[in-house]
Amino acid sequence: MVDIDNLWIELSRNFPVLSGSVCFVETDSGNFQKLREDVIRLGLSESVSEILWSEFQSAIRDKVVPLFWSNFPVRVDTSKCDFELRYQLFLRFAAAVENLYKTFNCLKLLLNRLNKLSLIPNKKWNLNSTLLEALLGQMPTGFNEAVLAFYYVAFQIHLQLHSKNARVLLDADVILKKAECHVCNKKINSCECLSLESTVNKVNTALREMELLDGIAGQSLTSLVQKCIQEHIKETCHGIFDRSFLRQLENWLDETVISWLRKVFSPTCLNTSVNDAETTNIVKGFKVKLTYFLYENVALSIIEQFFSIIIDFPESIPAIDDLKICMEKIDMRKHFIQTLSNTLKIRVLHPGVNTMDILTGYIAAIKAIRYLDNSGIILETVTAPIREYLCKRSDTVRRVVTGLTEEGPTDLTEELAKGETVKDNDKIDGNEELNNWENWLPDSFGIDQSARVQLTNINRSADIISMVVDIYGSKELFMNEYRNLMADRLLTSLDFNADKEIRNLELLKLRFGESLLHSCEVMLKDITDSKRINSHIASDSKFNENKMFDISTFIISAQFWPSFNKESLELPEEIANEFDKYTKAYEAYKGNRTLNWRPVTGRVSIVIEIGERIIEMAVAPTQAIILYHFQSKDEWTLEDLSQITKVPSTILRRRIGFWITHGIIGETRPGIFKLLEEDGKKSQFDTKNINQTLGDEDVESAMASASDQREEELQVFWSYIVGMLTNLDSLPLDRIHQMLKLFASHGVGIEFTQDELKNFLQRKVREHKLIYSGGVYQLYK
Repeated sequence: MVDIDNLWIELSRNFPVLSGSVCFVETDSGNFQKLREDVIRLGLSESVSEILWSEFQSAIRDKVVPLFWSNFPVRVDTSKCDFELRYQLFLRFAAAVENLYKTFNCLKLLLNRLNKLSLIPNKKWNLNSTLLEALLGQMPTGFNEAVLAFYYVAFQIHLQLHSKNARVLLDADVILKKAECHVCNKKINSCECLSLESTVNKVNTALREMELLDGIAGQSLTSLVQKCIQEHIKETCHGIFDRSFLRQLENWLDETVISWLRKVFSPTCLNTSVNDAETTNIVKGFKVKLTYFLYENVALSIIEQFFSIIIDFPESIPAIDDLKICMEKIDMRKHFIQTLSNTLKIRVLHPGVNTMDILTGYIAAIKAIRYLDNSGIILETVTAPIREYLCKRSDTVRRVVTGLTEEGPTDLTEELAKGETVKDNDKIDGNEELNNWENWLPDSFGIDQSARVQLTNINRSADIISMVVDIYGSKELFMNEYRNLMADRLLTSLDFNADKEIRNLELLKLRFGESLLHSCEVMLKDITDSKRINSHIASDSKFNENKMFDISTFIISAQFWPSFNKESLELPEEIANEFDKYTKAYEAYKGNRTLNWRPVTGRVSIVIEIGERIIEMAVAPTQAIILYHFQSKDEWTLEDLSQITKVPSTILRRRIGFWITHGIIGETRPGIFKLLEEDGKKSQFDTKNINQTLGDEDVESAMASASDQREEELQVFWSYIVGMLTNLDSLPLDRIHQMLKLFASHGVGIEFTQDELKNFLQRKVREHKLIYSGGVYQLYK
């Protein structure tokens, strides 16, 4: 007969967990065998085993795990988590794992004894998973920071002892100032990193044997490694675009990070091939994920700086090459488009940026993005907002034309010098891509279908000038603006470079065709003929009789030149007589031709004598005439001077301001101006600032503005609009536009958009010539 009380006492002695103790006590094997036989004889084997396993779980849950977590703070302030605090957490974590490992071994021995007690060992008794579940169920909030601190220090130890780059996350100045090891804070000659590395290996071994490494350290380990990669990318290649870093970063990842992970998962192995197949698979999995993470963060870093890369292109090509490799492995196109579009909107597309700067950025963006992605989809999507914004700026066309023809090397002049022909989008040969079929690539994956559809009508191989012209979609508009700028240069630059103008004209003819530039050829010929005519008339003895001053004229063919502005000027009689003499000399030379003078345009060389001062200078005709009238009268009212010169008061006041600014004329009372003749009051004029003064005057063009010229063209249709509204009483905008387009297609040859027509009609409404009501236009009655 077995005594139950003695049986329980013997069970408690062999399994201390029954009495609340977690330790292993060596017992006599004979006594344990007798105990096992008694339990089996009583048929209590399964019951006793379940009771003991339940006590195992309770001991782990109520004693082992709380004791382990008591070593760590409930919360760690990450903002104050300096290296000293990390080092203290490192030591605390190592000691806690060591104690847990001792307890685990005791429980493991007890579990082996329990398996011997049972007739059939229960495979569900998994000590490792039970311990992990209990640990995760009671994990304090600050534990991840403690694990992160431990592996941070462990990684620094690895760098200090085994890596060529031992200062990935450290301040080099601190290391140089202190002759101490930056990990253990000991003097270099008494560094404890080797012993600390041994501690790290023991901790990793213990966690691996308890199967806790991935469960309680996996998240922190991954977070640390990712942070190291991000920091290394930032410190290595941020802001440097003229070198490729991707291969260097891949080598660093393999030689530094992956080699350290091999040590973590197999402490017996140091930077060599791992014999353990399980460890090999784990490290391979990490390498795949971290390589992907590396490519992703390199791409994100480059994308964030892509605006600077655009500005530095082509020196920044190595950085774009790295991004191309990353984008082949990871689909970052949507992020690239969104980020770059937002950056351009913030930094470029606002009123504070000069139009020429926007054009320069647009051209650089075309080059850089086309190098990155030759499909054209990314380029079309990113640059569409730039084109829309430039289209709204009134000076865009003028700036483009100026960029094409100005002195010095620019992006546009270099493109113009290539001599390629600008192609209209609707005339692109569909077989053009087949000429370069060996380099064909499919469209980028992951782009919206709408962008893909928009690209069907875009010439993917279009050069930069073609894409700039495509902002407005009309070569004629650019050529008209070039004609205006050329007219201004020819009329204001007395010593213009004819060879340069002819060269630009020939290059533009290659680009845009001869028909659009025929007027410009005539303009250049007019200037050349004018010089010859001036020389002939200057040698005429009749013209030189009693001549008051020399006259040099530009004789132009009006039908080939742009329209002039409406500014007028009445010349004094004695000056007008000199012009009449020139006209008669011209008529005598040319037979049946005569001249219509535009006196408001040109330059007048004058000599001003005020007291003892004599000033020689060149000014605009209107300014010269104003000062001329002050010879006969010292004081003028604005109205009287406006009446005698036939210059509107607003324009006249601005012209008089030229002389007021330089102390020649003063405004004594509102609207009354007087010549200042005091010798003591020195004029601000000197030979150094005369040219600058003239440059300010040249800002005002002699040509009519583009809007005025356009309104004059649309004025052709006004009589037809009046006729339509007379017969049909009222018409909506779209109907008027359709009828006028039908008329234009039969001979007028003037094209216009519905928006242009709307602006024209609204101007007529403001002039009280039309009434707009209920969406229709009517004649004003």
